Amino acid sequence: MSQAIETVDEDGVIERVSGPVVTAADLDARMNDVVYVGDEGLMGEVIEIEGNLTTIQVYEETSGVGPGEPVENTGEPLSVDLGPGMLNAIYDGVQRPLDELEEKMGSAFLDRGVDAPGIDFEREWEFEPTVEEGDAVSPGDVVGEVPETASITHKVMVPPDYDGGEISSIEAGEFTVEEPVAELDSGEEITMHQEWPVRRARPAEEKETPTIPLVSGQRILDGLFPIAKGGTAAIPGPFGSGKTVTQHQLAKWADADIVVYVGCGERGNEMTEVIEDFPELEDPKTGKPLMSRTCLIANTSNMPVAARESCIYTGITIAEYFRDMGYDVALMADSTSRWAEAMREISSRLEEMPGEEGYPAYLAASLSEFYERAGLFQNINGTQGSVSVIGAVSPPGGDFSEPVTQNTLRIVKTFWALDADLAERRHFPSINWNESYSLYRQQLDPWFRDNVAEDWPERRQWAVDVLDEEDELQEIVQLVGKDALPEDQQLTLEVARYLREAWLQQNAFHDVDTYCEPKKTYRMLGAIKTFNDEAFEALEAGVPVEEIADVDAVPRLNRMGTAEEWNEFIDELESDLQEQIRSLY
Repeated sequence: MSQAIETVDEDGVIERVSGPVVTAADLDARMNDVVYVGDEGLMGEVIEIEGNLTTIQVYEETSGVGPGEPVENTGEPLSVDLGPGMLNAIYDGVQRPLDELEEKMGSAFLDRGVDAPGIDFEREWEFEPTVEEGDAVSPGDVVGEVPETASITHKVMVPPDYDGGEISSIEAGEFTVEEPVAELDSGEEITMHQEWPVRRARPAEEKETPTIPLVSGQRILDGLFPIAKGGTAAIPGPFGSGKTVTQHQLAKWADADIVVYVGCGERGNEMTEVIEDFPELEDPKTGKPLMSRTCLIANTSNMPVAARESCIYTGITIAEYFRDMGYDVALMADSTSRWAEAMREISSRLEEMPGEEGYPAYLAASLSEFYERAGLFQNINGTQGSVSVIGAVSPPGGDFSEPVTQNTLRIVKTFWALDADLAERRHFPSINWNESYSLYRQQLDPWFRDNVAEDWPERRQWAVDVLDEEDELQEIVQLVGKDALPEDQQLTLEVARYLREAWLQQNAFHDVDTYCEPKKTYRMLGAIKTFNDEAFEALEAGVPVEEIADVDAVPRLNRMGTAEEWNEFIDELESDLQEQIRSLY
């Protein structure tokens, strides 16, 4: 955002202040214009115009601001600064760099009315052209590259709203983001800096059907409920069920080139954990610090409520910019419930007719508009890039029937339902396998067949069937006890127990178990299937269930996840299971 507040004429005066919503009179403005409110110049955005009155949502605390104070209009919509320097950065909800604000104020607490551009306009970057003089370029085309971080090469593109033309001059060297690096014969100058309105999706040639999974390294996700690159997922769950840890795991391990993590209204200590962990974590793909491919937007619960409403859009716009370069981007929104609450707060201040549970009537439309910007895209420059959106939802009391969860479920294609009962039993990730689903399974199966194993879908279906049968049998067990069941059903419960404890459970804090590649996920499931097949053959030969379950090799199934040399461990385990169970008959 520009800092030149002083150059803007006084346009209007404040008439009324109601929390983050300010009404101004005599303000010449358009919808979504950025304005500066009051003597301190608090940043806000026009959200309603009626006759002579303009309603503004203010992104800062408004206490002490009163009627009669000036309102100044910039005439520009809320935009983000795009260019080198966004990775490894930590922003607030309107893309102000928090480290710079701290430097300016000499305090960890933000003063009001302080602004700073989203990227450093004074830092020089090493620019290397990828086109030559005389080459014709169109909007979106890459003209050069900048080594932004150890992991990511930043591609300098012709802005999408340019006309394009032939390159009349271009040279390598060190430039600031505002200095022209190339000039077109049309007179247009290309710099490393672009501005883009956050509420407008960046243009793309075509949205395609995703067919490659976003591999997360979490067995229950990759094995049972996969998400595609360019897909959408929701993680609803009550307090303490592990939403944030699941999102941290996805941010750390998901097979994406770039991660945009939006902490939207969550507690400060959770964002602190991200800020402290990510610079120290090693990126499994490159061996470099994880922060070098991460952009953090921290809008904690003690920050002004209106800024929560914009932080989601700030995040998705940054994600689309990297998508245009041909990168696969994963956006984590934690949590969309806090975003919806910010909309509810502003809607009530506007005295709009409330919908279900006080949320605005346009809640579903706003959620759709946000998730719709995810996808696998053919970009206007001919590259292919994706934005995968994973939104946490925090339903009060874990009630999935509340409006935010229900409206999210209508939009997203992957649903990872977190379960407080599983969390209490210390089963993590506490994703309920009976309630969760993925609508990407069929379109991703060919990839798993080609890259992991030909029988991946069949093996997964076997696991689903066993878990379903266990769920039905548990009702009977609670009534009459396990011993009243026939022996084959008792054995099914034993197999299901190892599916749950050895395969679905995963330790996010164990060096080996924190990430499980798809081949290991497949092999681990194969070992449990080997136990299942051998055990049922022994049962048919007349061996009692107790004797089968007591075989020495069986408990070693629980150690597969933490075994460093897992291939050899599973080979040996499968061999021992066959040998020991067959020796019983």
